[in-house]
Amino acid sequence: MELKKIVKILEEIAPPELADDFDKGRIGLILGLEGDVKKIAVALDANSYILKKAAEMKADMLITHHTLIFHPVNIISKYLADSLRIALENGISLYSMHTNYDRAEGGINDVLAARLRLKNIRSTEIGRMGEIEPCSSAELATHVSDCLQTPVMYAGEKEEIRKVMVIGGSGFRNEYLELARENTVDAFISSELKHDILRAYEDLCLIDASHYATENPGMEALCPRLRNLTGIEVEFIDQPSGLRAVNYGPKNEEKEPCNQEETEKDSFELMLEEQSRNQIRSDYRRSLGNEYGRRYIE
Repeated sequence: MELKKIVKILEEIAPPELADDFDKGRIGLILGLEGDVKKIAVALDANSYILKKAAEMKADMLITHHTLIFHPVNIISKYLADSLRIALENGISLYSMHTNYDRAEGGINDVLAARLRLKNIRSTEIGRMGEIEPCSSAELATHVSDCLQTPVMYAGEKEEIRKVMVIGGSGFRNEYLELARENTVDAFISSELKHDILRAYEDLCLIDASHYATENPGMEALCPRLRNLTGIEVEFIDQPSGLRAVNYGPKNEEKEPCNQEETEKDSFELMLEEQSRNQIRSDYRRSLGNEYGRRYIE
C-alpha cells in the first residue's frame, strides 16, 4: 500500500487537529521514504532498540506514540544518528501519533479505561472518567497493577471508591486534577506523580501506574485496527520499561543480613584486626540499633 494512503488512514484514526499545541510539527509523518509499505511495526517509543527490531522484521514503516525527535535539533547526538541510520539504511518511514491519539476515539485513554474495566465511561478534556464497583484505595491499586501487569504506587486512603478518572502518560497536572475534583472523582490514575501534586490533592486517591503501562495498551490495540483497515501485516514491538517497586519495613530479628551488609562488616573488622576483636564487635552491634530490611517486588 502507498505510504500516503496509510497516512490518510492514520489521520482518520487520530486527526492531527486533536493534538495539543506543543505537538504541532512533532506528529505525523516524521520520516517519509519512497516505496510501498508491505509491513508495519507499531511501538510506544522510537529508539534504536525498537528500530533494530523493526529492521529485523523487515518493516517498511514504524508507527509510535512518542516521536524520535521531540525538541528542535542543532547538534546531532550519536544516539540520534544511530537511530536515523537504522531507519534510513533499512527504508523505515516514521510516523508519530501523540496527544491526538490520546484524545481520539479508541485511542490511548479509551483503551486504558477499557483495560481497567471501567463502566459508564465518558470523555473529558483528554482523559476518561468511569465507574467501578465500590472498593478501597488498596484494592483499586491492586486491580490496576493486575490489569496493567505493572508495579504501582498510590497515595490517599479511601474506603469506598466509585468514580475514577484515567489519563495515560504524564497526566498528573493541575488542570486535569481540578477537573477530577469538579466531577467528584474519587481516584485518579496516571503516571509520573510529583511531590507537589501529591500534597495538593490529598483528598483524592492518586495511583501512579507508570508511563509505559498506561500508554502501551493503546498502541498494541492499534495493530488489529490497522490490519483490518490496510490489509497488510502489522506487528507490535514491546519494550517494557524495566521498572520495579521496592518496599521496606522492620526487619525480622532472625533474618540474616544481606551480603552487602556482611561485606561491609567484614571489611570493617579487617581494618581493626590489630585491636581487641571481641570488644569492637560488641560495640559495633550496639551501634547499629534497629535496622530495616528490604523486600523486592517484581
